[in-house]
Amino acid sequence: MKQTQGMAARTRLVVSLCLCSLLATPLALGQEATITPNYKEADIRQIVEAVGEVTGRNFIIDPRVNAKVTMLSSSPMTADAFYEAFLSILQVHGYVAVTTGDLIKIVPDATARQYAGPIGAGGAEGDDDIITQVLEVQNVGAAQLVPILRPLIPQYGHLAAHPGSNMLIISDRSANVTRMLSIIRRIDQSNDEDIEVVRLAHASAAEIVRIMTALTSQPRADGAQVSTSLVADARTNSVLIGGDKSERLRLRALIAHLDTPLEDGGDTQVRYLRYADAEELATKLQQQMTSQVQSATGQGAAAGTPAQASAISIWADTQTNALVINAPPKMMRSVMLILDKLDIRREQVLVEAIIVEVIADKTAELGVTWAVEGAGSNTPIGVTNFPDFGPGVVQIGGAAGSGGQVDPSGLIGSGITLGIGRISDSGVSFAAIATALQGNADTNIISMPSIVTTDNEEATLNVGQEVPFLSGSYSSTGNVGGSVNPFQTIQREQIGVKLAITPQINDGDSLLMTISQEISNIAESAQAVDLITNQRIIETTVIVNDGEILVLGGLLEDVLRESEQRVPVLGSIPILGNLFRSRKTDKVKTNLLVFIRPKILRDAEQAAIETNAKYNQIREIMQHKRGEDIFLMGDEERLVLPALNEGTATVAEPESETETEESEQE
Repeated sequence: MKQTQGMAARTRLVVSLCLCSLLATPLALGQEATITPNYKEADIRQIVEAVGEVTGRNFIIDPRVNAKVTMLSSSPMTADAFYEAFLSILQVHGYVAVTTGDLIKIVPDATARQYAGPIGAGGAEGDDDIITQVLEVQNVGAAQLVPILRPLIPQYGHLAAHPGSNMLIISDRSANVTRMLSIIRRIDQSNDEDIEVVRLAHASAAEIVRIMTALTSQPRADGAQVSTSLVADARTNSVLIGGDKSERLRLRALIAHLDTPLEDGGDTQVRYLRYADAEELATKLQQQMTSQVQSATGQGAAAGTPAQASAISIWADTQTNALVINAPPKMMRSVMLILDKLDIRREQVLVEAIIVEVIADKTAELGVTWAVEGAGSNTPIGVTNFPDFGPGVVQIGGAAGSGGQVDPSGLIGSGITLGIGRISDSGVSFAAIATALQGNADTNIISMPSIVTTDNEEATLNVGQEVPFLSGSYSSTGNVGGSVNPFQTIQREQIGVKLAITPQINDGDSLLMTISQEISNIAESAQAVDLITNQRIIETTVIVNDGEILVLGGLLEDVLRESEQRVPVLGSIPILGNLFRSRKTDKVKTNLLVFIRPKILRDAEQAAIETNAKYNQIREIMQHKRGEDIFLMGDEERLVLPALNEGTATVAEPESETETEESEQE
């Protein structure tokens, strides 16, 4: 039964093709052949065969192609029109014809993108042919067009952007690709002509832009966003408007309404300062504006300028650190521009001075003194005395023979003193004193004063003591029976470490620094008011980079002093001459160097970091000492600084004893 129906369908198809062939016979010479196809529930493969016979094209049919086609035509059509109709049939049933050379592949739409098609619309014979188009976008980003155009591309099509070359790749039927190209050309338009410049005569451009931006930032009633842009040019006092024509017209009308002169010719504003000093800045601005008015009019102070200058008044409110400014709009803009430049957070500089002093002092003394007294007399026969090397044998021998009436402790010098002799009322008395001394003193001093100051502001640091110096004395005996009125004048001087510095931050990370460094102390040999001070002063101007260490100067001193006193002739005798001479050697080596290390604190975060580092350094030292008992006060605990909040320079609440102990155990 099924075979019979199939044979009948093939017979009807052959008859239809014969009729089509007859209808396609040219009526006259040179007339194009026509065909009137009519199909009902015909197999699509049979229609492909018919199209191939009529058009002379070669087809390859995918096995997945299977459909029943109905096509009704009331008028004859050419072979090309018949092929166009065939392509439409394929599109309706979800198939596509892909041209590859002389062959045409009929495949499902879902796999059409996998087959190579012609590049550009020139390779397509019909609107339904699959083609690939590469388009270079000129004015907008290609990636921005993809989400806009993707809903217009069918599932079997392809749309992608290449950001590097700003190109779009479109693969679809020829008719849809042509439509997409038309849409892209309308979008890809330059906006250079959509920018207008509005020059203001009275209002401030920055203030106008602020007001207009507040208006345009709100969406319209229909929900669409307003695509306008406003930029203020302070130099020319102009407003640049970008957007569509209707929005630009509306903004221009608003600007024209706002750009009107004030009724009284002036304006008053209050400007709160964040960093600058209002009182100091008010004086400078008043002088600057007055000078500007005088220069603009070309007249002196005695001519017509006072009336114009009086229209400008700037005074400071110290309680709120604010400026109250009254000036015409043009002058007001100038004042506000100056304030924007001056009222800024100034950078700070942390300066650390490193003072290193190493002193090595070595002393060696060796000497012998003699005294011989005649028999039964108090007259010395011979005496050797070297006063530079301490008390002589006569003073020490007299103290020894006094029977304890004289304290010899003040007569004995440093080191060891050895004596030998005989002191008697009868016979010869003699005494010999030998003194020996060797000293070695090493001193290491490291001072690291630090100070923070603002850029171009002098800062001083003084760590030391006030020491009294005797500057004069006066004694008055008065008349007979009068009272005595002696007095002394005392002058106090600062002794210690003094640091004065003025930093100037240059472009980049370099600093120009004017430094005055002084280190002073009291000499160890000073007594009472007879004070001797040691001073080391450096005054210089240097250039150093941020965070680097620079040596300011110093002293490298090596002093060797040898002294010898001897008895003539006797002191030159070999070996024996040592009994008639004294020697002293002093060697002092001093190494003093002063370094400087600045750090620029550009913002509050850097200042907090440096503060936390110094604070935590001291706190760690105190925590280390906390575990040690206080002598004679075992129950008392050492105080410790509270911890800082992480990331800030704010002191946290004091820790309880329990919390502190737990943190230390951790």
